[in-house]
Amino acid sequence: MTTAFYAHTDTPDGPFTVIVSDGAVLGSGWTSDPKDLLPRIHQSLLPSALEESDTEAEFALDAVRKYYDGDFAAVLRTPVRQVSGEFRSHAWDVLRGIGPGQCVTYSDFAALAGRPQAVRAAASACSQNAAALFVPCHRVLSKDGSLGGFLYGTDVKKRLLEMEEDGSGE
Repeated sequence: MTTAFYAHTDTPDGPFTVIVSDGAVLGSGWTSDPKDLLPRIHQSLLPSALEESDTEAEFALDAVRKYYDGDFAAVLRTPVRQVSGEFRSHAWDVLRGIGPGQCVTYSDFAALAGRPQAVRAAASACSQNAAALFVPCHRVLSKDGSLGGFLYGTDVKKRLLEMEEDGSGE
């Protein structure tokens, strides 16, 4: 029986919840209900029990608070655990290398991940990302430079990108 822990913090974009296990983020996003995050976590990582614990999740909550205070790289220094196929797992690692204030298109992202023709697979890596903010899929834009989609809404995506571009938090 594996137990994961969840906790919330308030952000200017709404409540943000993290699910953590063994010192790594399994899932995260702008919701107050951790059950909203469970379907995004790979089956092999799904906990059999979920308990609320600010103590167990403090490392992740601290990174989120630092992000909103202007230390945008704090979330990139936080361990994340996601499981998928070889390309998608690699693509998530590549996303973590796209720094704050930088944006790429889905085509650029596919090329950075080593498969320039795999634009749809790159987009799928974004859409299946369970660790929002910690794996910064919000930094990937449509080919025409528009925001494209974002699970938590384009208003949140736009705000994150604007904060990063300005170099300031909240």
